[in-house]
Amino acid sequence: MGLESDTTDLKLTELIKEVRLSDKESEIVEKAVSSVIEAILSIPDQDVGPDAAPGFVRDLAAEQDKVQFTFRRPVNARVAGSYSFGAVVKPDINADILVQMPKECFHEKDYLNYRYHAKRCLYLCVIEKFLKSEPSIRHIQWSTFSGEGRKPVLLVYPETELPEASLSLRIIPTASAVFNISKLILSRNNVRSFSQGGITQPTPNYNSSIVEDMFLEENSDFVRKSFLESRSLVEALILLKVWARQRSSVYTHDCINGYLLSVVVAFLTTQSGGNIVSKSMTARQIFRVIIKYLGTSNSWEKGLFLQPLGERNFSKEDVNQHLEYFPILLFDVSGHLNLTFRMTRAAFLELKDEAVSTLACLEKHRDDGFEEIFMTKVDFASKFDSCLRINMKESSRVLGLGFCMDEERWRVCERDIQLLLSQGLTDRSKLVRVVWRNSPSNWNIHDGFRKFGEQPVLVGILLSSQEKSFRIVDIGPSAESKEEVIKFRKFWGEKAELRRFKDGNIAESTVWECEPWERHVIIKRIVQYVLNRHFKLASEDIFHCVNQLDFSLHLNGKDPVSHSGKLMEAFETLSKRLKLLDDIPLKVSTVQPLDPAFRHASVFPPFPHPLAHEKLSRKSMESIALTCIPSMDVLIQLEGSGNWPLDPVAIEKTKSAFLLKIGKSLEERWGMFCTASEEEVNVHTSGFSFSLKILHERALSTLANQAMNGKVKSNYPSRDKELFIKSQHSSMINGLHGRFPMYGPVVRLAKRWVFAHLFSSYFAEEVVELVVAYLFLRSSPFHVPCSRITGFLRFLRLLANYDWAYYPLVVDINNDFTPEDEKEIYESFLSCRKMEGGNQGAMDVAMYIATSYDKSSQAWTKFSPSKLVLKRIASYARSSADLLTGLITNGAPSEYTWECIFRTPMTNYDAVILLHPNKLPQPQHLLFPSEQPKGKLVTWGKPSKDFNCYVPLKGGTESLMEVRDKILVNFDPTQYFLHDLQSQFHDMFKLWYDKIGGDAIGLTWKKNYSKKRGRDEEEEIKMDPIDILKEVGQIGKGFVKSVHLLKAPKQRRH
Repeated sequence: MGLESDTTDLKLTELIKEVRLSDKESEIVEKAVSSVIEAILSIPDQDVGPDAAPGFVRDLAAEQDKVQFTFRRPVNARVAGSYSFGAVVKPDINADILVQMPKECFHEKDYLNYRYHAKRCLYLCVIEKFLKSEPSIRHIQWSTFSGEGRKPVLLVYPETELPEASLSLRIIPTASAVFNISKLILSRNNVRSFSQGGITQPTPNYNSSIVEDMFLEENSDFVRKSFLESRSLVEALILLKVWARQRSSVYTHDCINGYLLSVVVAFLTTQSGGNIVSKSMTARQIFRVIIKYLGTSNSWEKGLFLQPLGERNFSKEDVNQHLEYFPILLFDVSGHLNLTFRMTRAAFLELKDEAVSTLACLEKHRDDGFEEIFMTKVDFASKFDSCLRINMKESSRVLGLGFCMDEERWRVCERDIQLLLSQGLTDRSKLVRVVWRNSPSNWNIHDGFRKFGEQPVLVGILLSSQEKSFRIVDIGPSAESKEEVIKFRKFWGEKAELRRFKDGNIAESTVWECEPWERHVIIKRIVQYVLNRHFKLASEDIFHCVNQLDFSLHLNGKDPVSHSGKLMEAFETLSKRLKLLDDIPLKVSTVQPLDPAFRHASVFPPFPHPLAHEKLSRKSMESIALTCIPSMDVLIQLEGSGNWPLDPVAIEKTKSAFLLKIGKSLEERWGMFCTASEEEVNVHTSGFSFSLKILHERALSTLANQAMNGKVKSNYPSRDKELFIKSQHSSMINGLHGRFPMYGPVVRLAKRWVFAHLFSSYFAEEVVELVVAYLFLRSSPFHVPCSRITGFLRFLRLLANYDWAYYPLVVDINNDFTPEDEKEIYESFLSCRKMEGGNQGAMDVAMYIATSYDKSSQAWTKFSPSKLVLKRIASYARSSADLLTGLITNGAPSEYTWECIFRTPMTNYDAVILLHPNKLPQPQHLLFPSEQPKGKLVTWGKPSKDFNCYVPLKGGTESLMEVRDKILVNFDPTQYFLHDLQSQFHDMFKLWYDKIGGDAIGLTWKKNYSKKRGRDEEEEIKMDPIDILKEVGQIGKGFVKSVHLLKAPKQRRH
């Protein structure tokens, strides 16, 4: 434990060092800051009027004749914020310069009707004009203070040696002691046009906006003094900033920022904060204390005070009055300002949730969760189960509001949408988060607010559970509750209906009828309906990311999981009949399905084949059927017996005899159609095909004992070992799906992506299943995914970012591992890595995946993927994750769409083999017909007439039986073709293909593609790549459509 703690401290030290300013950078920033301050303080007095920012003054609706004034140079200009005490966090280097505006620039009643905000802006206009003439300034742009458009700030980019745009100086006006504070209490109205029914309303947000400027310097001094005395406080704040910035949905205008974090840290060092933080603590300890306080303290809602207890002039009534307007209270050093007046309740709940999740990471994960807490990006796309973008710029509801009343209209819309969706979704959601980043990137102050709000509103929804979130019926108030019924009907309109339920209760309800496989779309339908009804938004203005990737799992517009019920019925029938067989020497004791379809992990679960029934009938039968039928492995265990032979070959022969007898018995007793060979017996029943496999019970007991120690040795037949491992894997994954129903859709998308990018040769399906399982078992810093798109995005990021070289992936599905087990796994992993480092011929185990049945990672990744293949798929995953994130949060650029996530770039291969689509065994699985690759056409061929993927179904029962005899079970011409190529060219190139249904095979040259004539001869025979590819086409004659050379192999120099 001590060693792990030391490692964490070392990582934190390196992280702080990496993000903190170096001495040289600090010198550069200091020089730039001094230069700008000097320039600001030298600005001469001058008259300024509304024509300096006509659009801004106009949109504020400020009286133009009352905002003219004489600019006076600032009382002072000084550095504030994190830079003033060395807590700036790179990559963006920001330094705040507070510019105190003289009281002479204002009239005593300028707090009314936005006069102050107008003059504040005009004051900045004068500074901007003057700084533009300074040669040391590269660029100036306008921004907002904490996302508040009515309080602009200047971002000044000086000419420095630092990378362009990395350093910005933020010019923030302050107004110390300008107005009488009693005129700005929360209950006063200071915007006369803000009224309801002719009665003016309080303007608490407007008033707080002005008070904030009056005490900004005083509050900054308090924070600065707190941090100047302690290095560990500064380092803790840096860690908190890194933590918050990784969580983009809480590092926002309505939640937390660097300034508020510094205030919280400073507060907890004071007597008012209970001296929870001691300056003798380490940065790591302080970070943990702050996170715990954010996540578990209830004091926020009661009110936090920076003022010492004896200096407060606050009654309980004062606190309650503030709580009427603001959900969270953190009073500044003056006691007049709630520093969290912009924070919404939804944002605060999310902040607490993030802090609680971080606490769990600190307590449960290795290295105190360093990777999860500081290095993992928790953005909108990956955090929320459901994300939507709403285009509000043409909304009548938005346009009907003034730009600025008490609150800016963008904040009003955020709140309204949040309340509306929370009411509509009820307990389907745990959290609804609405963020409208309304500021334009290049704001021209002359335009006012006309271009604000052009960006869409971003909404994130955390779902409760699959059971709650995807239910079909919402039950409303009882028919007897008249007032509640009226409210319910007003909200839901024509969607509300009175229903009698099974328990006899008569109540209002809403019903969202859909197919079982479409239930994940219910959330989307509810959100669209609510927004259409209450915001009058058109459907094209709402983009909800829910089912955009479903096309990759659908066949003919329908998800084949809809046949899962029939599949399970067919298996149950087979299982019962096998156990009822009494004419075989040993009875069947156990029947277990091994196919991914039975653990909800098959991309395309098989659908009933018309010729795989006991009785064939032309009724409701299609005119054609697939020639090939996939057969699903089923494990059988027989009763114990001491008469089994000991010789491995004899064991396999005995198994074959048993299987043949079982097949014959099933045919004779129940009329089930069976096809048999020495290797397997395939049983066709209820439209499905099952391949029976026997696990030898003596081998099973020995293997089970070995598995207890995580070591399955190879002393017994490999088939038994393989069956045992598959049995263990299937049981665990099936149990996992029972706990997390969303696992199935996520793993299906993950497999579709892996295979669509032609990695089928290198990744077993079980590897993908275990990686996805890890996401559900170790979801931190997220919640367990409740949507397929979010789970799939996290899978891509895990593939792209996991440090496979230094850490094993431990998948503990049933919480079986003890600390001793984990230590054993890590030691085995280290031993594996040392072997690779010390012996060039050692096995290249790039992905070390440990499970309870395979602690040494021998089952699925012992031979593949290699480090180079893993690096390649990580690169693909990173690219797909970036594209998917952009599609969710920003929409689709014209050239990249959702389909592109599954389109693999054929230019990444040295040669491409295209296959005839109508010769594929499952042509309906083809996602995109491959386009003609750019390169040299080496050869092409016509399709063979010997094999067709479909057979016609004609005539009566006898004719159908003849056709059934021609059905090919588990026949896959692609696999046979690849096997032939590997046999002949195994040392020349690698093959990449899609096992699900791709019509393209990628080829990459190996480094030793040339063949040596003899071991002792130095001369090499160089094989012409054109000749090689022609031979490839010849091997696949009738199956290969064309072969294209994109890049010739590089010739080695001697």
